[in-house]
Amino acid sequence: MKFREMTAADLPAVFLVRIDAVENRVTLEGLASLGVTINSLTQRLATTHKGWLCELDGVPIGFAIGNGSTGELEVIAVLRAYEGKGVGRQLLTSAQNWLFEQGRETLWLTTGVKSNRAFGFYQKMGWAVVSSHPHGGHRMELRKPLITRS
Repeated sequence: MKFREMTAADLPAVFLVRIDAVENRVTLEGLASLGVTINSLTQRLATTHKGWLCELDGVPIGFAIGNGSTGELEVIAVLRAYEGKGVGRQLLTSAQNWLFEQGRETLWLTTGVKSNRAFGFYQKMGWAVVSSHPHGGHRMELRKPLITRS
């Protein structure tokens, strides 16, 4: 597996990974209705966002995108066949590191109900629930680790 920064040329394949993800199922039409298109993501990657990709034999199998202007981890998705193999963990770590490098002290994301696997994954990675939304989702946050000197 190879991990690297995402480029605009990767976006068509990234959308295929996104609609295959088990958690937070969505269609291309659903993404478009939210304003998430290849054109909008191309613009975001050129300005406020950064993404990371995991490839196997040149084929994308997972990705993550963070918003450097807000500190939000906007999306992480891994093809079903590659879940549980450390892909999500590596992608999340890359996104978190970059977001902290942008000067953020606290990162945030929204996720579904506590019973979903994504919720448990984020908890294991140190994220904590800070609020619940009426529709059943949760806002989770991750504080920048303190650096201790010995």
